[in-house]
Amino acid sequence: MSIMHKFNSRMNRIIFSLILLGISPLVHAQKFGYVDTEYILDMMPDYRSAQKQLDMMAEDWQKELDKKQETIDRMYRDLQAELVLLTEELRKKREQEIKEKEKDLKDFRNQKFGYEGELFKKRQELVKPIQDKIFVAVQNIAKKNAYDFIFAKSGELIMLYSNAKYDKSDEVLAELGITVSKSKDQPNTNKK
Repeated sequence: MSIMHKFNSRMNRIIFSLILLGISPLVHAQKFGYVDTEYILDMMPDYRSAQKQLDMMAEDWQKELDKKQETIDRMYRDLQAELVLLTEELRKKREQEIKEKEKDLKDFRNQKFGYEGELFKKRQELVKPIQDKIFVAVQNIAKKNAYDFIFAKSGELIMLYSNAKYDKSDEVLAELGITVSKSKDQPNTNKK
């Protein structure tokens, strides 16, 4: 090994060590926390009420879908049973009626449950204000306690391990005016 190579290798180690020493205080100075948004939402009476309303709407629409599907199935069974007795023209007419009913069913499903459908829009209307409240509460806690980062435990962020001392979910609930009794896991609402 040449003297120059040894010198470069030693310099690289020194530079790397200095970089680590320079970054180390920055990393240790940062405060992290996380919130469990599913837990928070489950503890919020507004969210539970909105979810119940959405579930009832979806259930009613699903019943309508089921009735429409039953009608189509019955029409198809009737066609199969009478197929040998029908003229070509009458068979085509019945098949066309079934296709129209199937199209109506598909349109209804998209109108109610599809992307940008009524359920999606109603969910946005009912849940977005609640999510906004949580976001503001998280920001307030982060500012009060000088957190550099607060992560959402559910959703896109995957935590393989989390120390419970960094869980700020109950603080967010308190900021929202909801106190949680750990023994019952049911919130006491003292809304602000």
